[in-house]
Amino acid sequence: MKRIATLFFLLAALTPAWSMSTKHENRSIGENGREARQAAKRYHKYSKKAGRKQLKAIKKSQKAQRKAAKRAQRRRTR
Repeated sequence: MKRIATLFFLLAALTPAWSMSTKHENRSIGENGREARQAAKRYHKYSKKAGRKQLKAIKKSQKAQRKAAKRAQRRRTR
């Protein structure tokens, strides 16, 4: 009787795990064409945005360097 109860208990405990593993079987991004295209589009959009942000930061630092060089040159001529 104890063996049957233990077997039943194990079966009841493992049933939800089996059903969860088969529920989302075909939902990864690589297997769904539409989701893959959308993910690629989002990646492209945010990488472009990050690139623009980086270029803006580079230009800002270059401008600050030019200003500092001008100030340093004015101090030397005075």
